[in-house]
Amino acid sequence: MRGRTGRAAAVCAALGVLWWATVRLAWAGVGCEDWGCLVPAVGVVVVISLVLLAGAVYALERVAVRPGRRVALTAAGVLIVFRLAGESLPSWPSSLADAAVAGAAFAVAGALAAFVTEVGVSRRMRAAIAFAVVALLPVALAAALTRHGF
Repeated sequence: MRGRTGRAAAVCAALGVLWWATVRLAWAGVGCEDWGCLVPAVGVVVVISLVLLAGAVYALERVAVRPGRRVALTAAGVLIVFRLAGESLPSWPSSLADAAVAGAAFAVAGALAAFVTEVGVSRRMRAAIAFAVVALLPVALAAALTRHGF
């Protein structure tokens, strides 16, 4: 079980850094300076994300993390929660820090996804992990409200 989780974390970390780099390049290429280009720019980010999700399925299968589709979809769900919760965090000026955070977030999401999709994991453990991940949202909201006021 540990090897499977580690392999999933490594694959997802690499994909996270790749996602960050491609989104950064695409966003710079669009050169969005006003609201008119927001829809195409976000569309490009969505397309990049979907292509990398499909690539994650293939990459996870190649490193014997099966079923790759279920692990990749679970990791994507965790990443959505992480992204929403991350809105409450302050931004940092270093783009290398952004790349490291993207890699770490993808790695944790991949590891959690590989763990909860493992055959021997009990329903109680899966539910506890799902509750903990979803609980990040109200905690992040409370942190944002505390920092910025009501």
